[in-house]
Amino acid sequence: MLKIDFWYSIGSTYSYLSVMRLSTVAQSSGVRFRWRPFNVRHVMVEQKNIPFKDKPVKSAYMWRDIQRRAQKYSLQPTLPAAYPLAGLVLANLVATLGAEEGWAEAYTRATYQRWFESKQPAGEEPNLSASLADIGQNPTRVLEEAQSSRISDALSSATEKAMEIGVFGSPTFAVGDEIFWGDDRLEDAVDWARQGRLG
Repeated sequence: MLKIDFWYSIGSTYSYLSVMRLSTVAQSSGVRFRWRPFNVRHVMVEQKNIPFKDKPVKSAYMWRDIQRRAQKYSLQPTLPAAYPLAGLVLANLVATLGAEEGWAEAYTRATYQRWFESKQPAGEEPNLSASLADIGQNPTRVLEEAQSSRISDALSSATEKAMEIGVFGSPTFAVGDEIFWGDDRLEDAVDWARQGRLG
């Protein structure tokens, strides 16, 4: 089966668009996506790339752009959402454990839905426990294990791996050595996975 690595960080605003439609794209394209959480905040600090901090005009454009694209995909976010996320690291630690155990996709979709559609910031309560309970996970167990040194090391390793292959933002789609950054490049990544070229 054709495969694309979906590098994402809960905390990225544009990743909402990809997260909420990826299962549909997978079904229609026959491409399998491997969900790869990482810490985009660490990457941006390392690269001195803070895109929206203290930039009100750019931030206003971002929210309007997301709103337009959400309408295109029949999504109904309540914008602006809380941003930046205080709980970004914890949200991605939980996703990292989920990637190990096979429920990262379900958790990520649930937490983004609450963040963007119900005004509950990801990585904080009540979003954390409610999203985990919704997908059949025990919040107490997950939150304890997600904050272990093992999972912290796993997230750090994933983040280093992302930077090694050229990931600098979220969402990013990797097809072999080819990197496609941004929700608006998802279809290009699918074309490349299926045909080795665009179009």
